[in-house]
Amino acid sequence: MMLTLCSVVPLVGALVLIGGRRWTSATIRRIATIVSAIPVALLIVAWARFDIHSSARFQLTESASWIPSIGAGWRVGVDGIALAIALMSAVLFVAAIAFPADTRGRPSHYYAWFLFLEAVSLGLFLTTDLLVFYVFFDLGLVGMYFLIARFGHGDSRRAALTFFLYTLAGSLVMLLGIIALALSMHPLTFDMARIIESQPLAAGGAKSALVMLALVVGLAVKIPLVPVHTWLPPAHVNAPASASTILAGVMLKMGAFGMIRIPLSMMPSTFARWAPWIGIAAVVSIVYGAIVALGQTSLKARIAYTSINHMGYVMLGIAVAGVLGTANRDGRRLALTGATVEMVAHGLITGTLFLVTGSFWRRTQDYEMDDYGGLSGPAPRLAAVAVLASFASLGLPGLAGFVAEVQIFIGTFSVYPVLAAVGLIGLLITAALFLQFLQKVFFGELPDSRVGFADLDRREMVVLSSLTALIVIVGVDPRLLLDLIETTSRAVTGG
Repeated sequence: MMLTLCSVVPLVGALVLIGGRRWTSATIRRIATIVSAIPVALLIVAWARFDIHSSARFQLTESASWIPSIGAGWRVGVDGIALAIALMSAVLFVAAIAFPADTRGRPSHYYAWFLFLEAVSLGLFLTTDLLVFYVFFDLGLVGMYFLIARFGHGDSRRAALTFFLYTLAGSLVMLLGIIALALSMHPLTFDMARIIESQPLAAGGAKSALVMLALVVGLAVKIPLVPVHTWLPPAHVNAPASASTILAGVMLKMGAFGMIRIPLSMMPSTFARWAPWIGIAAVVSIVYGAIVALGQTSLKARIAYTSINHMGYVMLGIAVAGVLGTANRDGRRLALTGATVEMVAHGLITGTLFLVTGSFWRRTQDYEMDDYGGLSGPAPRLAAVAVLASFASLGLPGLAGFVAEVQIFIGTFSVYPVLAAVGLIGLLITAALFLQFLQKVFFGELPDSRVGFADLDRREMVVLSSLTALIVIVGVDPRLLLDLIETTSRAVTGG
């Protein structure tokens, strides 16, 4: 029941909050924070029980019948990749809920939607049933839609509608691929473990190509890869900061995680034929995301475009992992491990940066970098957090981003050296855009309009320092995380 409770507890908490409207906002926030922390504890226990030497594809499995006529059921279990991403996601939900927010006089609804999102997000990462995966994939859109539309700012309703319709269209395309995969099994089943073992479309052909197309397109929208990325910047810019933290840190990972779990694991021979094109798309996202981010004057828009850049690194690692052949097996394994670490690192780093933007909005309702300067004087704690997260995002050694990117690029050089060389351009531009941000906002002369700018308060500092501590820990001593992830990387790449 341990993994099942990771979804059930937040869902029950959301229902309780909806019925507790007479409680004060502070009480509702405390209850939501405590409830959101329970899955963190459960997943830490799961990590302690996880056997990195086991040959089982999934561990700590639980199952119950749901729709037996089509072979769908409540199935949960973890491998190293799922456990790492699920735990990172649970931590981000605690941070997003605990962080100060403007709930627009509806705290019960605000925090209930976050708990609902936590339930479906963890359910997606922990499920081993394809149909349940799709259900959670779509339910996540509902929670994020209401957080953006009801609690965002600017043109939030239009941004929320664009986000919902764009990503729903992608998920419907993905559903076609999921149904085709299940129908290829005899008897019909949505059991991921059985599909991975059977490889029903290994022979290739037109059907295999069409299924791969549906899966890759649907998941690429969620990641997002260029050119199906246009829904992301407006959603981030108009969303409340905590919602942006979950959108970037958790929901984008659903697409990349699905890419590993479904086409890469269930259709490896077909994926191998697509790998060069996926790798090219990833490099385009890396360079394009960095260049466009450099041109943004809005702090939040700049960070939003860096998510496109960083998810490009993730997809580059996944593309390399999908190349078949024994000569480059170690490089492929390294690339997949790096892609997973990048998902964890990006969640922590970009989640922190979006919460930092929330601190700006809370004080001034202004994201324009040109309207700031010299804030390291009145707000040294905010400056310290922003500097550390920015350097982590550009890949400074000793921080989480470096651990991920060095593995991705070493693995990529062993398979696609040209793509790796082009991808390095993205690192250079990323460094420039973050250094420019720090220089504009925190150094130089303090404008008269920013005199009296308040530093981080205690609650902001506790949340942000906790996330930055994890960024440093993963960067300095990543062995525990790497040991967990590599068990699955070997299984997926045949290493």
